[in-house]
Amino acid sequence: MHMTVSVAIAGASGYAGSEALRLLLAHPEVEVGALTAHTNAGESVGKHHPHLRAVADRTFAPTTVESLLGHDVVILALPHGASGAIAAELEAAGSDALILDCGADHRLTDAEDWEAFYGSAHTGAWPYGMPELLHAGEVRATQQRETLAGARQIAVPGCNVTAVTLGIQPGVAAGVIEASDLVAVLAVGYSGAGKALKPHLLAAEGIGSAAPYAVGGTHRHIPEIEQNLRVAGAASVRLSFTPVLVPMSRGILATTTAPLAEGADAASIRAAWAQHYAGEPFVQLLPEGQWPTTAATTGANTALVQVAIDERAGRVVSMCAIDNLVKGTAGAAVQSMNLALGLSETLGLTTEGVAP
Repeated sequence: MHMTVSVAIAGASGYAGSEALRLLLAHPEVEVGALTAHTNAGESVGKHHPHLRAVADRTFAPTTVESLLGHDVVILALPHGASGAIAAELEAAGSDALILDCGADHRLTDAEDWEAFYGSAHTGAWPYGMPELLHAGEVRATQQRETLAGARQIAVPGCNVTAVTLGIQPGVAAGVIEASDLVAVLAVGYSGAGKALKPHLLAAEGIGSAAPYAVGGTHRHIPEIEQNLRVAGAASVRLSFTPVLVPMSRGILATTTAPLAEGADAASIRAAWAQHYAGEPFVQLLPEGQWPTTAATTGANTALVQVAIDERAGRVVSMCAIDNLVKGTAGAAVQSMNLALGLSETLGLTTEGVAP
C-alpha cells in the first residue's frame, strides 16, 4: 500500500531532531513538513545542518502548536519536561496526529520513579517505542510490536537504555542470569549530551579524555532500564550503572555483566541470545569471538550484540553497540512510526554502517 505521510519535527535544530530529519528525507512514504526550533527559530536549516543539503534552504519555524498542526505525524525532539506540555496542547487543539516523543516525558510507568529522577510532575506513560522489547515468557518480541501497531502516542526509549536493554534482556527472559546484581558500564559519544554549550563538552576538554558522569546511581535512565527488565520477566532488578563520555561524536558501547543463574552454562547462554534475536531486522548476535564496535553501527539502525561467560567470576558478559542518534533515538522513532502506521517496520532504515 502506497501512502504519503506528512511529518513535522519539533526541535529539528538539535542532534536528535536533525537525525530524524536525515532518516525521513530517505523514507519513501514521508513528506517532511514543518521543522521547528526554539532559540534557532527563523534561521536556516543549512546554517545548523549543512550536511542536509535537500532542506538547507528551509527555515526553522517557532515550536508552537500552530506550526505542528495539520500533519499526520509529529516527532517531538525536545528536552525533558517540554514534550508533555506540547502534546497536551496538540490534543486540546484537536490534533489526531501520531506523536512520537524522543524525550523522557512519557517513558516511565511509575510516577514515583519519574518524580525521584526528574523532579517534576509525572505526565503519564505512553506505549513504549522499543519493538524488540521482550515480555516475560516470549521467545521472540511480539507483544511490544502489537502494542505499537495503531498507537497514536509513542514514547521513544533513551539511548543508554536501548544499549543496556538489548544487550542483557535475553538472559532475563530466558532465566539464565540473575537480574538482582547487574553492573553496566557504558562508553558514550558526546552527541548524547546534546548541543548545550557547557565547558566540559568543549573539544578542548573532551579530546583525549574519558570522563564519567552521573556516577553513583543518579543517571535518569536507570529506572527505565529496570522497568524494561521487569517487563522481560525479572522478579527484581538491581543495577549499578556508570556512563563514561569518550572522545567520539556518536555511539554507545554498553558492557553489562550479571551472575549466572543456577544450572546455566555457556551453551544455554548462547542459545538464549541466539533464539531471542533470530530474525530480528535490527538486532544481531555476532558470531562467537567477534565483538561489537561503535564504528560498525555509525549511521545505522543496528544493535550489535555479543555475549560470553567469565568462568572465573561466574558472570555473563554482554556487550551491545549502537549509534546513539539512530537506534538510540531517531531510528527507533522511525521504526515505531512505521509499525504504528502499518508500514513495513524496516522502511527508510538501514543496517549498513559508515566506516572507517
